[in-house]
Amino acid sequence: MADYVLEVKNLTMHYRTRKGPVYAVDDVSLSVQRGESVGLVGESGCGKTSIALSLMKLLPDNAEIKNGEVFINGTDIVPLSEKELREVRWRQISMVFQAAMNSLNPVYTVEDQIKEAMHYHLPGMSDEEMGQKIDGLFRMAGLDPAMKSQYPHQYSGGMRQRAVIAMALSCDPDIIIADEPTTALDVIVQDGLLKKIHELQQRLNMAMIYISHDIAVIAEVSDKVGVMYAGKMVEFSTTVNIFHHPLHPYTMALMSAFPSIVGEKTELVILPGEPPDLLAPPSGCRFHPRCPYATSICKEKAPEFREYADGHFVACWHPGGEQS
Repeated sequence: MADYVLEVKNLTMHYRTRKGPVYAVDDVSLSVQRGESVGLVGESGCGKTSIALSLMKLLPDNAEIKNGEVFINGTDIVPLSEKELREVRWRQISMVFQAAMNSLNPVYTVEDQIKEAMHYHLPGMSDEEMGQKIDGLFRMAGLDPAMKSQYPHQYSGGMRQRAVIAMALSCDPDIIIADEPTTALDVIVQDGLLKKIHELQQRLNMAMIYISHDIAVIAEVSDKVGVMYAGKMVEFSTTVNIFHHPLHPYTMALMSAFPSIVGEKTELVILPGEPPDLLAPPSGCRFHPRCPYATSICKEKAPEFREYADGHFVACWHPGGEQS
């Protein structure tokens, strides 16, 4: 029987605005096993980060989980109080945020900030033991332990991101969410950081959710991939299936827009149009205004997210471009 660290069932989350609700996450389901890495990919505004914040229940005041369940190690965290959630965050699930400088307090040393979480969740450890553990975390993240007593502004961008990774690992969580952790880093630093994250994930047998709009990044670090569009999960399968046998027209479009360094050179295809306004999403399939295979049923009725082949899920009336 699979050992699921995270199970998300029919998650729906809206943002309240003066113009009405923004349907940011709509009926999304996914699961992550221990030691498994799952990537979420899609255009900006598709709901990736909204899912991450929902899994941590770190939502702004105008956000509300309207439906669904989020099981972490078998416990549904949706109905938990803020006090109960503090026992779950960092200890069972933690997050590497997109902007490292915004995740660190500029007036405290990095060591003091890591110790703050450890004091709460690992009360039996002495300061000396915490210092030794932070030294080990820094080494694992590729940082010199002597830097732990420095302030965030004394780190480079890549170093700050590694420090945030060390912080996320400090309380031995079962699953980590990495939300675009390589944003604004140059490609050399980005590649080194991705390799380090993947190495740590395998070494510690952690589960991980990796969020990015860059499908090449997702391919490098993920065992499975979920493709998001306009708040919905439109395809989910192994990384190999997603890259070699995409079924949803949106996934197919992403693949066509992605340059390959192997094989024959092909002209990149630009996906026409813009993502829909989530204040008033289109009827039926949300992708139909941009889909080359759309028919009348696509405009009238939303497709069910179903298993098309073994372990390959898709929400489309014409998977692979087939016509029924």
